[in-house]
Amino acid sequence: MLKEFVPAVCPEKRALNAERKSLEKQLGDDQLRITAAKLPVMVVFEGWGAAGKGTVLSKVIKDIDPRFFKVKSFGPPTKEERAYPFIRRYLLDIPENGKFTFFVPYMMEEVIGSVMSGRLNEEGYQQTIDEINTMERSLHDNGTLLIKFFFHLGKKEQKQRIEGLQADADTKWRVDQEDRNENKHYHDYEKWYDRYLNDTNQSYAPWVIVDAGTDKKWSELQVLRFITQSIDTALQNKGLAVPILQNRFPLVQEPKLADVVLDGKVLEEGVYKKQLKACQKKLAGLQNRIHRRGIPVIIGYEGWDAAGKGGNIKRVTEALDPRGYTVHPIAAPEPHEKNRHYLWRFVEKLPKKGDIAIFDRTWYGRVMVERLEGFCSVNDWQRAYNEINEFEYDLNRWGAVIIKFWLQIDEDTQLARFKAREANPEKQWKITGEDWRNRDKWPQYEQAVNEMIEKTSTTFAPWHILESCDKNYARVKALNIITEALENRLKD
Repeated sequence: MLKEFVPAVCPEKRALNAERKSLEKQLGDDQLRITAAKLPVMVVFEGWGAAGKGTVLSKVIKDIDPRFFKVKSFGPPTKEERAYPFIRRYLLDIPENGKFTFFVPYMMEEVIGSVMSGRLNEEGYQQTIDEINTMERSLHDNGTLLIKFFFHLGKKEQKQRIEGLQADADTKWRVDQEDRNENKHYHDYEKWYDRYLNDTNQSYAPWVIVDAGTDKKWSELQVLRFITQSIDTALQNKGLAVPILQNRFPLVQEPKLADVVLDGKVLEEGVYKKQLKACQKKLAGLQNRIHRRGIPVIIGYEGWDAAGKGGNIKRVTEALDPRGYTVHPIAAPEPHEKNRHYLWRFVEKLPKKGDIAIFDRTWYGRVMVERLEGFCSVNDWQRAYNEINEFEYDLNRWGAVIIKFWLQIDEDTQLARFKAREANPEKQWKITGEDWRNRDKWPQYEQAVNEMIEKTSTTFAPWHILESCDKNYARVKALNIITEALENRLKD
């Protein structure tokens, strides 16, 4: 893209200033429009060091209400950040509905810096590009406007600006060793910047190359033109359905819930206690090994109300060192969570390398409760199967072990447990009106769960159905599945 870039003609000074001031005011008005439409807008500034990104940004945002935008800058990842998936820290600051987030810079600097230093090989680069494109497409499909700018200037101009900044005591801090290396090895960086731009230039998130070597007011005008045009287009297209992508991952066939045999899946109390103790002892040893190897583990629980998720989780955590796991009980999203991509609140809760994250309810609410209760559109939940598979695929490539449980009981067992909870003062808090309403929709939920398992039981993150009319049986089965999965990963 850089080699083919032809700079637009810069207007004469009077016309440039008039249009720039007009568009600054328009962007201030657009802030009210995106707030009313609940449109999240993500603006990325990447480019050469000393290209004027920060200076241009300060002018672009001056007429926007500061309550409705955030500016985020990324430096090299810390040791703590490196313990999580690459994409995590970049997703945490995505904008809420109706607000702007300006990123200066975003992911390009880390990716190209890692390539140039040799920390990222060709395979790692390709995997990272796939993750970036997947993330940006998912953000776009779920309603985020992505606008990406690359500030381009020549080697000679960059060198002059670096020297000018260094000569002033008040601005020399803005030049670092990376800027100097960039100019010294300009053509090597240019080759990789060009490749990155081409590899991440998608119709849903195209790159705009800004001529940053002429005049900073001209750079600002180029940015303002594209932001205001993009907002107009996004508001016109808001609410349009997005194509449903075909699944591209190998699937594991599981039985329909109605075909799951529940009779006979029972453990006598004495046998249960003996097997439970043995399983927990094995799991405790495996936790030490996965922690030492830096293997992250994600365990997700879904199932019918009163199927025994809490008790099952408790038997797993009893075996674990509490310093190495976290249980995340997932309730209805808070307002700030509803105003972002539905996976956002789960990304924040991912485990770091060597740790275990246990989710009591998961991101699959998108294709169950949100689907059946009308909390998202039909297009949203139909699209989510592929989005979730991609999310789990990237976690698997990062190195995570992903274990997903569905706790299966029959309607009679659920009714008996509901009544037992109502009769027990210590357990009455566990039964709510919502539980009874969900029970009335058993056939609809069963259909949704069957489709969920059929479309998201992948070879790298398969579903495991736990027959849970006997809780003891389900607990031991879950522990055996977890320990087997960890043993298999440790063998790899």
